[in-house]
Amino acid sequence: MDMDVAPGSVVEPGWLLSPEGRQHRDAILRKGRRRLFGLLERPALPPALAAAPAAYKLFVSGKSGVGKTALVAALAGAEGPAGHHETLGIQATTVYWPAKVRDAGRPVLFQLDFWDCGETALKKFDHILPACKEEADGVLFLFSFTDRCSFEDLPGQVARVTRPEENLVRVVVGTKFDLSPQADVTERDVAAFERAWRLPVLRASGAPRARGRRGRGDAGARAELARVAPLLDALAERLWRRDQLAAGLLPAGSPSPPPQASPTQ
Repeated sequence: MDMDVAPGSVVEPGWLLSPEGRQHRDAILRKGRRRLFGLLERPALPPALAAAPAAYKLFVSGKSGVGKTALVAALAGAEGPAGHHETLGIQATTVYWPAKVRDAGRPVLFQLDFWDCGETALKKFDHILPACKEEADGVLFLFSFTDRCSFEDLPGQVARVTRPEENLVRVVVGTKFDLSPQADVTERDVAAFERAWRLPVLRASGAPRARGRRGRGDAGARAELARVAPLLDALAERLWRRDQLAAGLLPAGSPSPPPQASPTQ
């Protein structure tokens, strides 16, 4: 189950921010900020480090207004929307994320293709959900810490979007967790959900990147990467472990090994 993946057991947490990750970090930055890659582009790495990326498709599910588009923008290093507006149709965003995989003993470039669509379009058009799930590797179920209804809708979301027999990575993401004065969902609520559903709950900040800001140098870029690294590292290790199990490299149901000490941690 998804909760069997011990944090840091598959991917070295924070590796991209370490001195060892410098070349990979530079490959996804330009002028002190994240680089946005076109459809046929990918990070340019030295030949000794270059390899085909590990590509995954992720469907982002959630009620209107929980911050699906803003979350994907933050993960991609793009400017978030100025205000809430319903996403029309399907919006696909590619995020490249280098991470060091423990069992491989080397960095892996993860290509994470996030598919986001508006709740209205999803309900109105029958083909939207099948298109978002076609050849998908995982689903992110979003709720907002400031919207209790979105949290209480999670069981319905899981039932509507996935089936138990599907080999999908399932992760719940709570947005706006840092807006504690406005929180409608408590940590006790989250812990109870994790126990009952055996699904991990990751957290995302509610503060979008300011629009129109230019390059801020290495310190600013590192701060932005540090903000999204826990969530992207967690997604990478769950996707990698799913592939290990599917390939028979791990026995079914085996727990994740405990993380080992790393000189970069």
